[in-house]
Amino acid sequence: MNIDWSISKKRGNFRPILTYTITLTDFEKSLGIPPVRTTSTIPKPPEVGWTHCWPDQHERTDWKPSEYYQLAAPSHKEKDTLVTLKLPWRESNKYPEVEESLTILRDAFEKALITSMNSTAVNTQGNLKTSASAKGIIAPTFAAERILQSVARNTA
Repeated sequence: MNIDWSISKKRGNFRPILTYTITLTDFEKSLGIPPVRTTSTIPKPPEVGWTHCWPDQHERTDWKPSEYYQLAAPSHKEKDTLVTLKLPWRESNKYPEVEESLTILRDAFEKALITSMNSTAVNTQGNLKTSASAKGIIAPTFAAERILQSVARNTA
């Protein structure tokens, strides 16, 4: 699994944008790993649809986060996953919870990876024939039928 991420923000009152891409290796895809979802420590800003946050508004006040983003790693059926999230505006432009949250997601994915990898492959074949006890029960009837078929052929 590879996670590439970046945070970009325009100058001014615009909110930063977190973009991350998750790419699974062919080996990881071959294991049929289910999608993995974690709750991040990345706060979801109020009015998350807005690209801006003006002074004295929302996260630029005494705002306390009440919602956090869910992060997900793709299942084995999906191609690369590209995710874009709006981050709360911060004067410092520092978002340590991004790397922390992506690390949590990676660790959860690795746990699912190990579980999937420990489910070993199997290719079993078998063959069963009529048991001796069943042959003992059907043999007299089978023998009688053969004798009758033989007699019927000889008289015809």
